[in-house]
This record gives sequence, C-alpha cells and structure tokens, in this order.
Amino acid sequence: MALLDPELAPMDAQDAAEVVEQLPHIDHNTDEQPPDYESNEKHGSETNEKHEKAGSLSSGATVDEVEVDVKLYDERGREKVLETAEDFSRALVSSDDDPDLMIHTFRMWFTGVGLAVFGAVLGMLFQFRPQVIAVSALFLQLLAYMIGRFFEGVIPGPGSRWNNGSRFWKFLNPGPFNIKEHVAAQILANTAATAAQAVFVFASDDLFYGITVNPGNAIFTLLASQLIGYGFAGMYRAFLVYPTTMLYPQTLIYVNLFDVLHRGKGELLQGKRFRFFWIVTFLIFVYEWFPEWIAPLLGSFNIVCLCARNSDWVSYIFGGAEGNEGMGLMGFGLDWANITSAPFYQPLATQISTYVGWAINYVLLPAIFASNAWHSQNFPFISQALTLVSQLRRFYENGTIYDQNLILTADQSLNKTAYAIYGQPWQSGSTVIYNFGVNLSIGAMFVHIGLWHGKEIWTAFWDYLRSKPVTDLHYQKMRVYKEVPMWWYGAVTLGAFITAMVCAYTERSGLPWWALIVALLFAAMILPFYGAMYAVAAWTPGITNLFQIFASALIPGSSQGNMYFELYSSQSLIQAASMLSDLKLGQYTKLPPRVTFAVQMAGTIVGALLNYVIMQTVVQNERTILLSNEGTRVWSGQQIQSYNANAILWGALGKEIYGPGGPYFIVPLGLVIGLVLPILPWYIYTRFRWTWLKQVNTAVLAACIGDLAGGTNGYINTWMLIGLTSHFYIRKYRAGWFRKYNYLFGAAVDGGSQIFVFIFSFALAGAGGVTVTFPTWALNPVGNADYCKATQQEG
Repeated sequence: MALLDPELAPMDAQDAAEVVEQLPHIDHNTDEQPPDYESNEKHGSETNEKHEKAGSLSSGATVDEVEVDVKLYDERGREKVLETAEDFSRALVSSDDDPDLMIHTFRMWFTGVGLAVFGAVLGMLFQFRPQVIAVSALFLQLLAYMIGRFFEGVIPGPGSRWNNGSRFWKFLNPGPFNIKEHVAAQILANTAATAAQAVFVFASDDLFYGITVNPGNAIFTLLASQLIGYGFAGMYRAFLVYPTTMLYPQTLIYVNLFDVLHRGKGELLQGKRFRFFWIVTFLIFVYEWFPEWIAPLLGSFNIVCLCARNSDWVSYIFGGAEGNEGMGLMGFGLDWANITSAPFYQPLATQISTYVGWAINYVLLPAIFASNAWHSQNFPFISQALTLVSQLRRFYENGTIYDQNLILTADQSLNKTAYAIYGQPWQSGSTVIYNFGVNLSIGAMFVHIGLWHGKEIWTAFWDYLRSKPVTDLHYQKMRVYKEVPMWWYGAVTLGAFITAMVCAYTERSGLPWWALIVALLFAAMILPFYGAMYAVAAWTPGITNLFQIFASALIPGSSQGNMYFELYSSQSLIQAASMLSDLKLGQYTKLPPRVTFAVQMAGTIVGALLNYVIMQTVVQNERTILLSNEGTRVWSGQQIQSYNANAILWGALGKEIYGPGGPYFIVPLGLVIGLVLPILPWYIYTRFRWTWLKQVNTAVLAACIGDLAGGTNGYINTWMLIGLTSHFYIRKYRAGWFRKYNYLFGAAVDGGSQIFVFIFSFALAGAGGVTVTFPTWALNPVGNADYCKATQQEG
C-alpha cells in the first residue's frame, strides 16, 4: 500500500480503500459522539467522508478525487474540528490541479470582458440609485458559469465534425468549460464591477464646485489610483498571500462553489453537494420575495414593537425594519439579502467581537441621546445628515440642511468670516459615536496585528528575503507555473505614480506633489497591517477616516486636497487588498499568477473607462435630481452628497470641528485611544493562557460600538444565531457537515438572494423606472414594517 503523502498526493483506488479500512477505531455503522482529544470538549462529525469516497469508487469516482489527509483526523479516525488556518486550507480547498488545462480561450475572454462591461455599467448605475447595491462577485461567478457552459454547448467541441482539433478550434472550445477559465473570467469581471472611488471625486467636483475634469485626466486618474494598489499588492504578496496563516476566509465561499461546479460532479459526494447548492439557491430565491416585497415583517419581527406601537424610545431601541429606525434589540428577521454569507465564513473571533460591540450600542447610543451630548436631541436618534443649527435655536429646534457654498471661497477653501456668521455643521450623537468607533478600530488594528500576528508576518518576510521555501501546500502546487516578476509590479507602481503626479498638476486637485508622495508612502506602510487583518479576520476597518485626518493636518482648509489625498491613499489600500484576495483565490484554485495579473489589469481598464462614461452621463442628465435632498424613486445623489460632506468636514472644517477646540475632538482622539485597546487582553493571555481571549479582536469590537447607527438592524440577532450555530456548534460537533456544506450553504444564500435582488430591483423596485408596491396587509403594514412608531424626521 502506498504511504500517505503529506501533500495529499493522489492514490489509486485500491490504496485509498486500504487507507480507509485501516484507519483505527472507525465504526462504519455508528453515529456515536466523538471522543475527547486535546481538550475536554467533545468534537466530531456526522459521517466520515473517507467512507463516502471509498464507497464512491465502485460507482465511477475518479482517482484524483480520492485523497486522504491524516492531519484532518484524530487518533480514532474521526474528523478533527477545524481550528487553525492549516486545518481550514487543507480540509476546505482541493489540492488537485491539471497544469494542462487551457485558460486563454475565446469563451473565457468573451465571458470575462462581457461580464466586466455588464458589472461596470451596473455597478456605477447602482451608485446613483436610492437603494445602493453592490454587484456581487458571487452573482458574477454564477453568470460566468452559465455563459461558459452555454459556449461549451453551442460551439462545436473536440470530436465533432466541425472541430478538427486545430489551434483555432482549441481557442474556441477546447472541451468542457474548466475551473481555471471560470476563475479567470470571474476575477476579470469582479475587478471591473467595483465602482472606482475616483468617480466620486469627479462627480463632486462637477456637482458642487463647478469643476469639469478633462476626460483624459479623469481616465488616467482612475487608472493611476487603482493600479498603484496593485503594485503594492505584488510587492507584499510573499507574506500576505503565500503563507498558510493568511487564510482569507471570505474566498472559501467562492472556492467551495468552484469545486462543486467543476470537480467530480459524477461522484456520489460531489453530486450531492452540487444538488444541495442549486436546491438551496432556488429556495432562497423563491423565499426572498416574501421578506423583500410580499411580507416585510418577516425581515424584522419584534414582539416589543407589536406591544408598544406609539413609543419613540421603543422605536429607537427595538425598531429595525427601516433604515435609521432603531437598533433592533430582540428583533429577529430572516431576510437573506441582509444576512448574507458573512456568518458562514467569518471566523469565530471576528463574530464574537462583533457581537460584543453591538451589545455596547444598546447602552451607549441611548445614553448619548438621553444626556443630549453634542445636542443629540436636536436631531433624529439615528441620522447621517449634516445640519446647521444657529446659536439661537440649537438647543430646542431641529437643524436645517447645511449649505456648504455659504462658507467656501472660490478655491474651495474655508471662508472664516462666513463661517463665523453661519456657524458650524452639526452631527447626530449616533454619527459621532460611529466615527469614534471607526477611529478606535484603526488604532487597535495596528497593535492587534502586531501583538497577535506580528511574529508570523515578520518570519514570513525574513523567510522571503532569505529565499526560504514556503511550506504551504497550495503554494507548493503553484510552483509549476511562472511567477509574476517583481519588476512587473514595480513598473506598474512607477507608471501609475508618474501618471498620478502629472494628473494632480494638470487638474485642479489642490494636492501638492509632496502630499501625493506622503499619501502613497503612508498607504504602503499601512498595507501589512490592513492586509493581514483582511486575510486573518475577513474584516477591515473604515480606513478612509485615517487618511482624511492626515490630509486635514497636511493640507488644512482644502476640501479638494482632502479628497485627492484620501483617493490615492485609501484607494491604493482597498485595491491592494482586493488584489491580494484574488491572488489567494488563484493560489487556492491553482490559477497561474500571470493569468491573475493579466485579467486584473484588463478588468481595471474596462472598469475605469465605463465608470467614467456612465458617471458623466448620469451627472449631465440628472444634475437637478442629484443635487436635491429627496431625489426620486429612480435617481438619488445620496452617495455623492455623503462623499462631498466628508471632504468638507475633514478638509475645509477639520481644524474647526475636529481640532482640540472643536466639539468633535474625541473622534480623531480615538486613533490614539485605540492603540491601547489590544494590550490588556494580549497581556492577560500571555500571563494566564486563557484561550477564550483569542476570540477577542478589539479592532472589530471597537468598530462595532456605533455600528447600529444606520441602516436596517432588525436581522442582526438572526445573524448572530446563524454565526454561532455555524462556527461554534456545527464546526465543533458536526465537523463533517461543516466541511462539506457550511461554506456551500453560504454561497447558496448569496447566490439566491443576489439573483433575487437583481431581478427585483429592475422589475419592481424602481431601478428599471417602474416601482410596484405590494398591497397592504398584516405582514406588509403602512409605516414601519415591524409596527414600531415612525420617528425619523430630517431637518
């Protein structure tokens, strides 16, 4: 019998069957709970998958599907509970690879570019809608699969009388639509579908400052602001992608779906998983019509609201069905479009820290409002609007909408004389706490990563400098492919930097040359912490606040300079994190690095061109609506207005309202306070070795202390229940089901709900110009869907 290979080398059918039979203490006919091991907790699974694989050999299973890794089983043959990053990457990601699969085919490029155009146009249009919707990567993944399979069927394949096996026909249809074609097309499309931040700068300039950026400058600024981040990602990939500890849990959703769609659908187990995914996707799609349209009460049910329908405080604390209604305490709702796949893939530490942060909301936000801190009672309990309150009425009347043009000069800097006359913009107390929490989390991120993961990152960095081999299983499988040379990434970074410098001076950016350099150096220094948090915790803080604060100090009084500084710094980080995630997805699916590089470059170019064209079209045709406070059922300027408001706050008014003498000095001070937060739990852990402290991520916790100050919150208790069931109970006590179906269930949730959202948005919700409301009935009441009192009023 062949020995078990630690890299999961494929075995023949006879060897695999012998391994299964000789694993110790396996009872093929029992479902008893697993024994204790390593700790006093009970661990186990429903069924040992090795039996399923062995059983499937007689029914046509391929040899490559039969791989057994003894590291995933305990001494009695039971599946181990997945605890470490190595456990997850070995158990949930296939090590199979076929280097001979064709990738650069007609159907890959047609599908990828076609969906890139679709995603870029749709993603940009969604930014100008009353209900902002992101184009889901998983939605694009499913579309890419359907299109690829369509081309596989309609284009003559190998063996047909039309296909003679020439290079041309191989390019058109080399055979079944394979996993690498699919991954490449999905990455290309998803890269283009994310709205580039630069378009918000151009739209703000046009709408609020009367500045029309030259089209050439605009497109090159778009490209430069995105490609610099790609260059950074390539330079850091050795220790933010290659090591096993950089897990990127969010990519496991896509990896599981790729495996089910392409690997071994004929086998017993894979056939079950394939059917499971499509059945759940269909059921979610059908069900979503109820909480989203027919019976909204299902999306947020709260018994307290039903008992006390006329209380403001009940609405503040327990309401959660509508945007900015309340915090949703004790509410339960099963709207999968709101729940998403996050509770299925986010690590337990991230989820528990989130729950603790949310719990603090229930005490902190009402206390701020009740004490009238920052004159909170002049404004709605939850509101993101900026309001102007005159000295005579700030204490007893709601504010009116703040007109920025009253306090700005022609060059968009602060007119201090006018500011003294008209006064400052005020924020609701809930918004102040939200921003304070975000800044706390930014400071905590640096120290948390340094204390808990700094040694791992530092070791990976030095191993890279010393050319020490990376031991990750999937990285070793990727060594058969040519790596992207470092000079490619260096050239991208240099070219993008030169382009950015030229554009900064040929357009009215207000960004000095030295400030651009500072912005990029600052982003490059933060990326190891930001990227590591994304890779380990599947979470990142709202990093834009940090750059806006620094821009306020470096370029005081300039909203334009603040926008461009924040664009080049934060966008570089966001794009770098996106590329790092795609590189990890490529490593998991064995997509050659040069292919990942090529499709991301192509997606960026397609996305930049179409983002600009669509933005210009909408701004020119819908200018009046975008400048209005209300908008229409089809168009809204809320995204651009919010982006511009932040530039005014931090740029033109940063010193006045966030400085030591300003009313909101506590907000930037949160950066410093956040640096201290991770120290105590880390110190206690090093002293007493209490393992539960590993589940405390103070950066996530801090970010969530004001997280309920906006949006709909009626579903978060369901979110918590699902997350704990998935990552606590099922992961520990049903390890087999967790490995085979947990991430696939999350993919089906996103797939079904996002297909619904897309169809519903255009068919009935106004995105296509038509809005159809469902008749009023008990589960679709007039007013708030959860029967809580409607209290929100904009001043």
